[in-house]
Amino acid sequence: MEDALKIRLFLHSIITIYFCLYISPVESSPEIISRFQQYLQINTAHPNPKYYESAEFLISQAESLNLEHETLEFVKGKPLVLLKWTGKNPNLPAILLNSHTDVVPAEHHKWNHSPFDANVDEAGDIYARGSQDMKCVGLQYLEAIRRLKGSGFQPIRTVYLSFVPDEEIGGHDGAEKFAESERFKKMNVGIVLDEGLPSPDENYRIFYAEKCAWWLTIKATGLPGHGAKLYDNSAMENLLKSIESARRFRASQFGLVKAGLMAEGEVVSVNMVFLKAGTPTPTGFVMNLQPSEAEAGFDVRVPPTADPISLEKRISEEWAPSSRNMTFEFKQQGYNFEKKFVTATDNSNPWWKLLEGAVEKANGKIGKPEIFPASTDARYFRKQGLPAIGFSPMINTPVLLHDHNEFLNQDEYLKGIAVYESIIKEYTSYIELTDNEASRDEL
Repeated sequence: MEDALKIRLFLHSIITIYFCLYISPVESSPEIISRFQQYLQINTAHPNPKYYESAEFLISQAESLNLEHETLEFVKGKPLVLLKWTGKNPNLPAILLNSHTDVVPAEHHKWNHSPFDANVDEAGDIYARGSQDMKCVGLQYLEAIRRLKGSGFQPIRTVYLSFVPDEEIGGHDGAEKFAESERFKKMNVGIVLDEGLPSPDENYRIFYAEKCAWWLTIKATGLPGHGAKLYDNSAMENLLKSIESARRFRASQFGLVKAGLMAEGEVVSVNMVFLKAGTPTPTGFVMNLQPSEAEAGFDVRVPPTADPISLEKRISEEWAPSSRNMTFEFKQQGYNFEKKFVTATDNSNPWWKLLEGAVEKANGKIGKPEIFPASTDARYFRKQGLPAIGFSPMINTPVLLHDHNEFLNQDEYLKGIAVYESIIKEYTSYIELTDNEASRDEL
């Protein structure tokens, strides 16, 4: 019995050593999940995001890691937190890890768990607004740096982390002003990482470009009339013709995706997001009065491969022709049809290959490069001529951005930290060969 006990203790010791050496310490660290929950519990949903509370939390994390930090406020009430891990050769172009702190609103009564409690269920799923979009990535950056610092790693290149406001409402007071600022120019950034999307399978998704938003309103006018009267060219009739025209175009684009001929990021997406008409009363609407005005809003997303001139012509001639008493207005009309808005995915871009290699070193697999089907802050950095890659390390995860019951499994969150640890290590250790063939070893 005594010999058997000794053998069991010996085997237990071997197993313990194995796990200590080969299993990432984050996989059994409740503190990391707790920090993620704390960040998720800060309600940064529009229209009243708690930006300053978020900034205080991020600064406290930076101080715990001995990272330099500063708060930039291009617009009052919208702080941008900028962290810095200085490399051994600060003259080399730096790495920028960007994330946004704001989230979209949530309909609390339609969630299984309160969207700002960050509850963890029995399966390890963390339910919270921002768990996928994109507080996960911002904290994964920090946790990866925590691990690298703990291992004694010293970066050659400088690493910046930017936590920006307002991405969910266009990013104009956040990343756009930051990317155009003198402060950003002084940072000498060489590559930007920003958000991607979850993958429902085992392959990580990676994005080299994105669609731009054409937020469009179409208004129809006509004579008011009795609710029982039949006549041509009423405001509602004209608007419905426009909606049907837009719907047919949407169906043709969506059909290409359903048939597997094109990816979602390669087609123009069209979705009606509001419909406004009628005469309101305290208890509803006047039912026997046909309105003189009717309006619809559309979220149109345009890939860099599309022809913007033909699309705008379609809108003016088919969706909102003046001959039907129609007018249209772009609330936002972005353009990304120039070469600099697309990040290279071949050997001309070493950052792309480094990221692929780093993911593989972390035992991950990457799928086919994609165009992001929506818009992110990465476009503002691409506009400055910089390569920017969209990547959120979430696999085996349903895409629940802006949906009810958004969640991320804690195991996937922890895996993502290991992936970012590998990426940051590769990126900050990379040195281009110069004329005198400087190499890593020389530093």
